[in-house]
Amino acid sequence: RTLVVVHFWASWAPQCAQMNEVMEALAREHSQVTFVQLEAEAVPEVSEKYGISSVPTFLFFKGSQNVDRLDGAHAPQLAQKVQRLSAGPAGAAPDLLHARLQELVSAAPCMLFMKGTPKEPRCGASAQLVQILQRHGVAFSAFDVLADEALRGGLAGLSRRPSFPQLFVAGRSVGGLDDVKRAEIAAQKSHARGAKRHFQTRGRAALSPTPFHPSLGPCAGASAQLVQILQRHGVAFSAFDVLADEALRGGLAGLSRRPSFPQLFVAGRSV
Repeated sequence: RTLVVVHFWASWAPQCAQMNEVMEALAREHSQVTFVQLEAEAVPEVSEKYGISSVPTFLFFKGSQNVDRLDGAHAPQLAQKVQRLSAGPAGAAPDLLHARLQELVSAAPCMLFMKGTPKEPRCGASAQLVQILQRHGVAFSAFDVLADEALRGGLAGLSRRPSFPQLFVAGRSVGGLDDVKRAEIAAQKSHARGAKRHFQTRGRAALSPTPFHPSLGPCAGASAQLVQILQRHGVAFSAFDVLADEALRGGLAGLSRRPSFPQLFVAGRSV
């Protein structure tokens, strides 16, 4: 299945020695390819079988089949043929790329494909997305798409999004910076709605025990006047300092639909 390159050479031909050096360099670059040097005059039956009439000559074998040849000392052509033939049949490279992409997007529960690294982002959008994830305490791994052009193109095709950064969760694309921002805003609104319901329940429970219950707030003059009015008329009441609980203060404002304090509740209802 692997590529075998056979060099038919002769010791008396200086161009053969030069091409042997080229082969040594190619062997270092293409570790999956087998390179063989065969002295043509030492094996005349083999040379005759393959029509070797001059040296250097190169034959290329895959699966025991002779798939190509090169006659003469042409280093650039030799390198091109090795590159093309070692890539495998059509479709093999894309299959390998797809497998690598699937492995990469699933390497962590949350994978960020960005330009640069979280510590050194190389575009503003990547920096913003990192900040959002860190702000919410999201554990994530990151991959620098600038380090691998083939993977960058493959990811763009996989997610059908041409630009970066991109966020993958559980192996699936959830989008880029704009998509994450929209998700963050939606989560904040959902949290706010839940908090409002919680404050409404908590506020009603706090205001129900007595017939009269003022909530005293940041305006000391208004709070003092309301206390005086209640005391002047002999009204029994309990009080709650809204400065002691900012969350409850905001909830009470939403419950009564009044932004300022003091506020007076009677029988659990704002008056």
